[in-house]
Amino acid sequence: MKNKPGEEGIGTTYSSEETKARAILCVNAALKRKPHKLSIIRVAELSSFTDYFIVCSGGSDRQVQAIADAIREGLKRENILPLGIEGERAGQWILMDYGDVVVHIFYEPLREFYDIEGLWSDAPAMELEETTVELASPNDLP
Repeated sequence: MKNKPGEEGIGTTYSSEETKARAILCVNAALKRKPHKLSIIRVAELSSFTDYFIVCSGGSDRQVQAIADAIREGLKRENILPLGIEGERAGQWILMDYGDVVVHIFYEPLREFYDIEGLWSDAPAMELEETTVELASPNDLP
């Protein structure tokens, strides 16, 4: 699952198992900051640019930023760097692009407005219970 030195995910093709493992890492890192309504959407069959969307919200811009920080640090420990991160400074909608996994972290009112889940309603998805603290297996993904 780790990138080779110098690759940092750019131009790399990942196996399905690596993709699922990366999604699990993102989810578990986010869960440490208690996000609201965390959803995992498998868009691989509908999208040419990514395999999974992880969508969650925070109750404040500070919580949104904390969730993004936890994900970035959790994946960095595994030598996985994002291709890009947008919206960090404002903390209203942060998009983290890890190639095969794209994370959307919203301030709750913006999440309702943009309705990512509604836009991708044809894709298999799951919403985690608010009490979930960790996903243990890639088999837990949609």
